[in-house]
Amino acid sequence: MHTSSTSKVSQRRRSSFFRLAGCVAIAAGVFAAQRIANSAEAMTKIPAPAHDESVGSVHSETAVFAGGCFWGVQGVFEHVRGVKQVASGYTGGAAGTAQYETVSEGDTGHAESVQVTYDPTQITYGRLLQIFFSVAHDPTELNYQGPDHGTQYRSAIFPANPEQRSVAQSYIAQLDKAHVFSGPIVTRVEDFKGFYPAESYHQNFLALHPDYPYIVINDLPKVSGLKRMFPDLYRNDPVLLKVSG
Repeated sequence: MHTSSTSKVSQRRRSSFFRLAGCVAIAAGVFAAQRIANSAEAMTKIPAPAHDESVGSVHSETAVFAGGCFWGVQGVFEHVRGVKQVASGYTGGAAGTAQYETVSEGDTGHAESVQVTYDPTQITYGRLLQIFFSVAHDPTELNYQGPDHGTQYRSAIFPANPEQRSVAQSYIAQLDKAHVFSGPIVTRVEDFKGFYPAESYHQNFLALHPDYPYIVINDLPKVSGLKRMFPDLYRNDPVLLKVSG
């Protein structure tokens, strides 16, 4: 299933398509169930980071990751224990270009990303990275994820401080040295220039529209993979972002 940026915009904004989405998903039920099972089984089990952040008494930190369409990445981290909030948004470009239609043109410097607010006494930055690399996206796909192509879908990490940068760089080196993936990791560790929340209709999309065909085919397998590979970190009820308006 290939979805261009242009068609994705129109799909997301057509209410009639939303009404039909459930019927389409049911009609494709057998195919989708098999796709979910196959995708979950194909996810790569990777070791935890050898170098992680030091845990103190602080109970709230943030991490920003980009790994393709933010719907699925947000949906995964909403199911992680120790995570307090997840927002979809844009990172890497200027504030003035942080709108979906503009970012979708692919030349703003922005990546579709998520900002994860978490309690480091319950889950560390390194463990979040382990989930990011193993089930939230494929770190070997350069400037695309699945059906979505363009630099706005790149794999990137935006450290909030020097310690996060050190953990991320060390972990990428560790995974590359261990050859846990079939190809080299293309994830970029970029400077954090600000996170800009996406439009309200993008927030909590997986949780609110689990029958939407794009979600069924591309993103539900990620949540299934999280439950299977990280049972100690999986929470059944997602923590949802409070959206005004």
